[in-house]
Amino acid sequence: METLADVVAAGRNREGPAVDAPGRTADYTYREFSTNAWKAGNLLRHYGVRSGATLALVTGPKEPTPDDEPGWLGTAADPLVALLGGATLGAIVDIDPEQPVDARALVLPDGWLDRYEVEPGCSRVAYGGPPETAGVAHFERELWSENPIQPPDPVAPDDPLLRVADREFTHADVLDAAKGLAETHELAAGDRVAIDAPLTTAGAVAAGVVAPLLVGATILLQPPASLPADVVYVVGDPGAWDDRAVDPADVL
Repeated sequence: METLADVVAAGRNREGPAVDAPGRTADYTYREFSTNAWKAGNLLRHYGVRSGATLALVTGPKEPTPDDEPGWLGTAADPLVALLGGATLGAIVDIDPEQPVDARALVLPDGWLDRYEVEPGCSRVAYGGPPETAGVAHFERELWSENPIQPPDPVAPDDPLLRVADREFTHADVLDAAKGLAETHELAAGDRVAIDAPLTTAGAVAAGVVAPLLVGATILLQPPASLPADVVYVVGDPGAWDDRAVDPADVL
C-alpha cells in the first residue's frame, strides 16, 4: 500500500472493528468505515474537492462545548471519515486551517460555523447539527445517500496529503512514518490505539489514524480512564502514560 487511498480500499476486505466510537451503538467495522470514506470522497467531489485541491478540516465533537478546542476528537468519527474521503481524491487536507479559510471546502462541527470565516468559493460542510445556516451542507445527511464506490481519482505516493501551516506531507511521508511506528511497537490486527492528542499535526494523524488502519487495529476515539494491557500505545502526552505512549512530534 503506497497511498492512503490504498489503505482505505484494503479496509473493505478486513474483518473486525476499525473505530471504537462511543457515539455509535456499535463499532465501525472496517468494511463500513472504508465504504463511508469512499462516500465522503464522492460527496466532497460535488463541492469541488479534487486532486491537488485543498480540503480544510476542523476536527471536533459533534456538539462542541465552550471548553472544547479544535483538533480534539469527540465521540464521533465524522472528522476521520472526511479526512479519508479527501485522501481518496488526492486532495490536500489542511488539518489546522488558518482564517479566512482558503480551500475548496471546509468540513467542521456545526457548532463552530460562526468561528470560521471563509474565502469566496469555499463550500462549508458541517457535521452535527443539523446546520440551520443557509448554504451549509449537512455532512451526515448527504453522506447517507452518496455513492458507496471508490472515487475514480488517481492518487500517487508523492501527492501531498496533509498540510500543516506552510508544510506539506505526501502520502509516502505519512505512510512511511506509520509503517515504521507500527513495526517499532509491533502493532497488529486486533490491537487498539487510543487517540489522546489533537489531530492538528501530521505525526498525530500518522500514529493515531494511519498506523492502526494499516495493520487492522482498532482506533479508540477517546483514551480509556486507565491503560489496559491490550492497548498497545496511546498517542498523546508521553508523561501521562507508560512506554507504550507515542509523542506525535517524534513520529513526523
